[in-house]
Amino acid sequence: MTRKFTFALAIIAILSVATAFAQEADHEEGWFKWDAGSLALIGVGIAVVLAGFGSAIGIGIAANTSIGAMHEHPGLFPQFLLLSALPGTQGIYGFVAGFLIILWTGLLNDPSALASLTPIQGWHFLFAGVPVGLAGLMSGIHQGKVCASGVGLVVRDKANVAKAMTLAAFVEFYAILGLLASVLILLSIS
Repeated sequence: MTRKFTFALAIIAILSVATAFAQEADHEEGWFKWDAGSLALIGVGIAVVLAGFGSAIGIGIAANTSIGAMHEHPGLFPQFLLLSALPGTQGIYGFVAGFLIILWTGLLNDPSALASLTPIQGWHFLFAGVPVGLAGLMSGIHQGKVCASGVGLVVRDKANVAKAMTLAAFVEFYAILGLLASVLILLSIS
């Protein structure tokens, strides 16, 4: 099985289990209750964790290539640093979306605010984390690959760093669209 297929199955399984438990939330007592507030916090987790994974993997790919290239070209460290850091923005977008979910639920000002959410609002908050989480995961990884290729281009000619960053910015655009989709979902919650 490919990693993408395994990841898709994991997300489907998590959402299926969440749905099953959320339907029984009013009937169970325990250390964790599947209610609207829990669904909202799962949305925060999806946004922050998946986008963070994408950034971490992307930075790892680009930095790995940069370290190898620095052995032969130590004077190009500033250019390699830029290309290695670029995939880190997806994690920032996930954090922003997670913060906005926390802000819109009212949790930032009142810890008991989650109890006043309706189940529909909880699901909306959960799904608000999905676009930025998935877009951040995938674009972070692929941006890391583009940046790693950019390191090879910069090794040939230091003046090509702008070209490498421009090509990496095309991948970044889809992470921005994921953040925008998450914000639009949040704006639709009443």
